[in-house]
Parts: sequence; structure tokens; C-alpha cells
Amino acid sequence: MENIYLNDDNRNILKSLKTVKMPFGKYKGQLIYKLPEGYLVWFNQKGFPSGKLGAMLHTMYEIRLNGLEHLLKDI
Repeated sequence: MENIYLNDDNRNILKSLKTVKMPFGKYKGQLIYKLPEGYLVWFNQKGFPSGKLGAMLHTMYEIRLNGLEHLLKDI
């Protein structure tokens, strides 16, 4: 069932979480949405990178923090 609360911009952001891979570090090559929660928590404590990657990591952190993983299922 499609979430009626997501507009096209939000859908595109969620799609990027499922298609963009981590470009560096311990989880290089891993899709952003599959990164371990502990890694996202670490970024939250240390600071997210600047730019689009940082925004995606922060978004994924918030999704996990708030139990919203279901938003990614049908994207």
C-alpha cells in the first residue's frame, strides 16, 4: 500500500537511500538504507558529512530513530 503522505520529492529522497552506496569507510559499498544503526548513531554523535551524503545519512538516522523503516518498503 502506497503511503499517501509522501510527495514526489520525499519519494525521491527515500529512493536515494535505497540506491546510493556509502562511498568510504568501514561500510564502503553498502547501501545507505542497510547501514547498521550503530554507524548512524556514531555519525550523529561525531557529525554528519556535509552535502547530500550527510543529508542522506541524517535522514536514515531519523528514520531508524523514529521507527519509520516501513516508509522504505514500497519505494
